[in-house]
Amino acid sequence: MHECLKLENQFCFTVYSLSKLITNAYRPLLEPLDLTYPQYLVMLVLWESEPLSIGAIGSKLQLDNGTLTPLLKRLESKGLIKRTRSQQDERTVLVSLTDEGLALQEKALEIPCQIEKVRGEITDEDQAFLRRMVARMSA
Repeated sequence: MHECLKLENQFCFTVYSLSKLITNAYRPLLEPLDLTYPQYLVMLVLWESEPLSIGAIGSKLQLDNGTLTPLLKRLESKGLIKRTRSQQDERTVLVSLTDEGLALQEKALEIPCQIEKVRGEITDEDQAFLRRMVARMSA
């Protein structure tokens, strides 16, 4: 077998494994909020700034409409967001928080602190390095 084809030498597998570890760390913290990790990411974007178009949310999260639309429908069915047509351009759908979605932010405040405990030996410098590497790859 060629060395370059070994699983342990695949950068993509390292990133995939890290992604799974992160998602699994968030799962028990998000369960009481009845959110999945992708739904949590959407809520983070909206807590930061809303209303936003579906396109703007997709751009921030690097998700296409086919992936984002079911997430938004689920959040809407939970009563956390509402979707409305823009009055300036009816082709644009705006997403905003409901009162319940806004209130959920208070319940989510502890999640970043809990994740800090989970990350263990990873230093702030390690985290900053990882962010720079991802940004460089995304550019």
